[in-house]
Amino acid sequence: MTAAAAPNDPRAVATAIACYSLWGLLPLLFMAMAAHGFGAPEILAHRAVWSVFVAGLFLLLAGQWGEAKRVLATPRTLAWLALSAAMIATNWSLYVFATTHHATLEASLGYYINPLLNMAAGAVLFRERIDRWSGLAIGLAAVGVVIQTIALGHVPIIGLTLAVTFCAYAVIRKRVPASAQTGLFVECLVLLPIGALFLAWLATHGQATGFASPAGLAWALVNGPATVIPLVLFAWSARRLPLSTLGFIQFLAPTLQFACGVWAGEALTPLRIVSFGFIWAGASVFAIGASMRSRAARMSSRKFKASQ
Repeated sequence: MTAAAAPNDPRAVATAIACYSLWGLLPLLFMAMAAHGFGAPEILAHRAVWSVFVAGLFLLLAGQWGEAKRVLATPRTLAWLALSAAMIATNWSLYVFATTHHATLEASLGYYINPLLNMAAGAVLFRERIDRWSGLAIGLAAVGVVIQTIALGHVPIIGLTLAVTFCAYAVIRKRVPASAQTGLFVECLVLLPIGALFLAWLATHGQATGFASPAGLAWALVNGPATVIPLVLFAWSARRLPLSTLGFIQFLAPTLQFACGVWAGEALTPLRIVSFGFIWAGASVFAIGASMRSRAARMSSRKFKASQ
């Protein structure tokens, strides 16, 4: 939160809601593209290619080309961003596969537990303290994952891998000395050759749905803004909102993903409902704990100022 921004600035709240709503409704785009003949690998390739141009445009508008040049000229920073690009590419690949193969509910599980996994990673890697609320939230989520495993008949690999890869991405980006927009542009730049080569291979074999018709190209091009715009909105709102507020809003995305999966007719058995009940309980406890910590921090700050 910037110094000039008031707590829960309505513009920042609206921006955060827009960001997580776009992320939550993203399965509808991939489902629609699959219905028009796109395979998951081609969708991913289009995300990698067209995101570069949109990310570059935002970088230009932000006047951060100088920073991007410095990052590209710094091997160590570039290596870290290449690693974060690998994590986000793995996350994207699995998410696109899940949403186009009737596994959106399991994908939403991953994004429900992701903030809880971030909290656990913070305790292990950065020695951040886990209070009673946080421990209870992690415990409830763990029970939910166990029940989900029983309901599915196998470990929810998709959901857990989505959570782990996004958590790893967040940890890496926390260590990289680059702004959000510059980092995103460089990551897209790293993924560009792979996406472009795969699209070229599809085109030479007559299998590129995105280049087969104007409608196909329109579906392909929309992947650029659909990928970059939510990330830009997130970067803007995250700097202007208390973590407690962001903690409440971030669960909007997996809730909408869950709704998309139900709307698409994915199996929602009673046992899966119970498992998600534990996940939702963990998410609620997480949000309540974040709110209480934020309130305590504000009261402590006021007392400190009053004592001066």
